[in-house]
Amino acid sequence: MKNILLATLLFGICLGFGQEQRTPKTPFTQMYLPVWEEARDHCLQVARAMPEELYSYRPTEVSKTFGEQMVHIAYTIELLTKRYVQGMEVSPNPPDAASLGKKDILEMLEKGFAYATEVIYTIEQEQLDEPCVMYHSGNTVSRAFALFYVQDHMANHRAKANLYLRMNNIAPPEYTW
Repeated sequence: MKNILLATLLFGICLGFGQEQRTPKTPFTQMYLPVWEEARDHCLQVARAMPEELYSYRPTEVSKTFGEQMVHIAYTIELLTKRYVQGMEVSPNPPDAASLGKKDILEMLEKGFAYATEVIYTIEQEQLDEPCVMYHSGNTVSRAFALFYVQDHMANHRAKANLYLRMNNIAPPEYTW
């Protein structure tokens, strides 16, 4: 009996080893993280729902293709996080979606989301409180507020991609938030 208890205890310790629970550094980012993770997961579900052969689908001549919507999301998550949340000088240099397959685009999305998620975990309150000027509107907001802009921009393009699914008779992933 003693050996069973010891083995169970050691097994439990091994299971938990290396699975450190991370917590974002600020009350704001602690509150924001689950919202961001839900938005990320839903966007990845939308990207996975479209068959690869329809990544080139575009509803009108002036619309982005589905793949272009996803690449735009993937690329701008990191770009906007660097520019507005971290205050870095960055110049746009987006990749060509037409040269990428679904697997490549999903990897780009995961990379962009991972970048922003790491910033959410590590950013300090002092930086979140700093003002930043939004290039398109000229509005001055806090870097914390800029996190909402990154998510809103992603959600705008995700919603368009969601419509592309419907236009191809594909049921979009259910929104669960």
